[in-house]
Amino acid sequence: MIGDEKGISEQVHMTSQSILFTVTTATVGFESPSEPSCFIDLLLDQIVSTITKGRDESDLLAFFYKRLESVDAIEFRHEVWRDLEDDALTQHLRSFSEKMHQVRQRLTWAAKSSFIQQRRGWFLDAAEDYCNAVENLWVQLADTAIASRALLGFRDFLAGYAQSRTFNLLARETKSLKDRLSELHYCINIKGPRIRVLRYEGEEDYSAEIDDVFKRFRQGAVKDYRFRYSDWPDMNHVESSIADRVARLFPDIFTELETFCEEHNAFLSPAIASFDRELQFYLAYLDFIEPLKAKGLAFCLPQVQDHSKNVSANETFDLALAAKLVPLGAPIVLNDFHLDGSERIIVVSGPNQGGKTTFARTFGQLHYLASLGVPVAGSHVQLVLFDELFTHFGKEEDSSYQSGKLEDDLIRIRDVLRRATTNSIIIMNEIFSSTTVRDALVLGTKVIDKVIELDSLCVMVTFVDELTSLGPSIVSMASTINPDNPVERTFKIVRRPADGLAYAIALAEKYGLTYNQLRERIGP
Repeated sequence: MIGDEKGISEQVHMTSQSILFTVTTATVGFESPSEPSCFIDLLLDQIVSTITKGRDESDLLAFFYKRLESVDAIEFRHEVWRDLEDDALTQHLRSFSEKMHQVRQRLTWAAKSSFIQQRRGWFLDAAEDYCNAVENLWVQLADTAIASRALLGFRDFLAGYAQSRTFNLLARETKSLKDRLSELHYCINIKGPRIRVLRYEGEEDYSAEIDDVFKRFRQGAVKDYRFRYSDWPDMNHVESSIADRVARLFPDIFTELETFCEEHNAFLSPAIASFDRELQFYLAYLDFIEPLKAKGLAFCLPQVQDHSKNVSANETFDLALAAKLVPLGAPIVLNDFHLDGSERIIVVSGPNQGGKTTFARTFGQLHYLASLGVPVAGSHVQLVLFDELFTHFGKEEDSSYQSGKLEDDLIRIRDVLRRATTNSIIIMNEIFSSTTVRDALVLGTKVIDKVIELDSLCVMVTFVDELTSLGPSIVSMASTINPDNPVERTFKIVRRPADGLAYAIALAEKYGLTYNQLRERIGP
């Protein structure tokens, strides 16, 4: 039996074996946070939903909602990602994960089964899978080159646990019971509706002889008419009655099975269970990005810093959009950006539906995912450690509530600017679009002046080109069009001065006055 003293010592030791958090972080404790407010605007809710799909039993959402607050904590996870570049190691961990899934599945079946012998059978199977998973991983990690603090710490713990008296007792008793149960033989006598279960007394087994006789009649592929038992895990009442009668025939071994289930009812080590859950964070994210990497999209471990606000990214993209387009075979537009020296604010202008909002989302996604210590979209990425990531994305425009929309924009952006600090990131998308150009310029200028005062990193998507030239801390970027066909967007966002056409094009589209719209209305 895993005693209380042993269980307590393992739980204490568990904090130092986390593969997601440093000792310092783990000591503070991990509370389940709520979904960050920026998730919907940045489509991180869609990304995380796709990543965690099918892994509900691991409760991974909390890990994606909790940002890391130090460069060392991020590097702690980066070290694990570098270890996972070893395909053999990753396969060992996947195999362990699959075994642990079987353990949990069998324990669930055992808890739900209505039949006592089946409950005990599932429990014994779960214990066998657990012991195999632990022993195999112990051997495999011992022969694998590992560099990360996280996996080295867990390997040390695993070596001690796998050789402990408690685990060895569990493994020994599990194997003994499985072996002895497999040696039981009994007979079933069926006569009409009556079934008798009898001890095996050396009766001859004719199945092999019958099969041999009918071999001579086989000609090529034939249909297999043999009955196959259902894979459904639950017994029916007839099978349960047979199992109960078998238990009466062999009371000693089944009494031992009952005792085993009682004494090892909590055989699953909290530290092993925690490792398995945290491992899902890495495997789930790896499964998410692998298909994208297979299509040639680049991912890298970003350089995250807390002493400089220089940021850059090469060949980056919107991860949520890529996850939708790649399965369809659609191309993914890649973009670059950089802020150096005193540059803090990127103001993005250009025609509607030209990729401006996608670019702003990408900037936010990069920083948030980097704060989780995972690979991000791009071939080379340098980002900053932030304290808060604020987003202000304009709601869908409703012509009947123009004044209400402007008031909502003002209230929301005021709240953001009150809470933001010099270490915050602010992303604003098409705010003040419901008012006049003059008012949008006045309001936008006040907002940017406040961001400059805060010295925060910021991306602002706007139709007001004048906002791109309010100071040396501002960088102008613009969405581009096909020079041979001005109405065709390239979705590339490049670093260049605003061309003054964005608002004119937006107004023309809004009121149906573009060249193509006029041609349709006028007719041939």
